[in-house]
Amino acid sequence: MLTPKYWQTDHFISKILTPIGLIYGLATKIRLQTRKGYQARIPVICIGNITAGGVGKTPVSIAIAKMLQSKGMNPFFISRGYGGKLNGVLVDLKTMTAIDVGDEPIMLATIAPTVVASDRGYAAQIAEKNGADILIMDDGFQNPTLKKDISFLVFNGEMGILNGKIIPAGPMRESLKSGLKRADGVIMIGDDKTNLSLQITKPIFEAQIKERQTDKPQRVIAFAGIGYPQKFYNSLMKCGFTIEKAYDFPDHHFYQKEELKTLIKKAQKRKLPIYTTLKDYVKIPDKFKEHFNVLHIDAVFDDAEGLWDFIKSKIK
Repeated sequence: MLTPKYWQTDHFISKILTPIGLIYGLATKIRLQTRKGYQARIPVICIGNITAGGVGKTPVSIAIAKMLQSKGMNPFFISRGYGGKLNGVLVDLKTMTAIDVGDEPIMLATIAPTVVASDRGYAAQIAEKNGADILIMDDGFQNPTLKKDISFLVFNGEMGILNGKIIPAGPMRESLKSGLKRADGVIMIGDDKTNLSLQITKPIFEAQIKERQTDKPQRVIAFAGIGYPQKFYNSLMKCGFTIEKAYDFPDHHFYQKEELKTLIKKAQKRKLPIYTTLKDYVKIPDKFKEHFNVLHIDAVFDDAEGLWDFIKSKIK
């Protein structure tokens, strides 16, 4: 789904939907309190959020995996594999595509071994059997099937928690208070423009999204199927690109051939290149990929060693 505009303010639609949000939040609380998760034999790091949509969990997960690898560890990712057909599998990039396991697992598997399963406890067992010595949950903060040793909540500094209401009245999966109660630390991406940090009592680690720009800035057509497409467009413009036309698709959208052909025709008519995110690119069939360009990004921590010391203190 695309992020509803009424999530940004105390809109009358939000007010109407608030009672449903309270029920949603209560259901989440009951699920977390009544189900016992699997206790892994190795440390589990959860990179989660309490707001729907893309705040940057996957880039953060990748950055932490690289940090652990640099310390001589063998991290495995575990993921739900949203939108994929397979469940309970170790991702094989030679035989599996995003259609099989979802878009984010394909991205993660290029960095470290990745297990896809709706039951994260089962995923952890598969990873343990395959030689993992530490696990990174990309999402799953509200999933009770696996016990966590350390949980981080990721926030986008520009968006904060928007209107602060619970789904469907707002973007929250649960209240800020309940989420922070279970979190060990917070990762704030970008400048905290909403002053959310004033409401946070847990350690905050700041990070920035850095673009790996390899192409010369030019006029482009852009599209994205992520929670907040404007973040991607902002990154393009930050690199000096001028967006002639932008097309938004729902988060985790799987592109139909006709949709891709239409984008290609529009670009060819204007004689412009097309740019998208890596998350979208991995879902494009190989025969179409030559028509699309990717703006690669990385999450970079302001104090990487401080973050490592914090993680190390929690996983001993």
